[in-house]
Amino acid sequence: MARSFLLYADGGSRGNPGEAAFGAVVSEGGKVIIELSERIGVATNNVAEYSGLIAGLRAINRLDPEAKVLVRMDSKLIVEQMSGNWKIKNPEMRKMAIQARDAHSPELISYEWIPRELNTDADSLMNLALDT
Repeated sequence: MARSFLLYADGGSRGNPGEAAFGAVVSEGGKVIIELSERIGVATNNVAEYSGLIAGLRAINRLDPEAKVLVRMDSKLIVEQMSGNWKIKNPEMRKMAIQARDAHSPELISYEWIPRELNTDADSLMNLALDT
């Protein structure tokens, strides 16, 4: 039986573009099993958001390539683009969306937009990476 994971991902930059980082939290059965964060240099908020998503999906794929994943993000843009509801016009964003699709089987992933207040763990990891 395939495993099921919950991925909270966030990214941000101080300035847009500016110094950027991402945070991602992977849980299974209510228990956090992976926390990721990384400073990625100068980038836009959207690049940082996609970077968190990609890192989280790659980590899940290493654990179980057949796992189902629910992704929760406070980036309406990323959620709608990855759900196929919005076109991806920016070439850099298109490349990152392809990386996200290649990170884990898209048919095993569902996306859900959440308000920023519900993404505090991934946001805290992102800010920690920016502050260190």
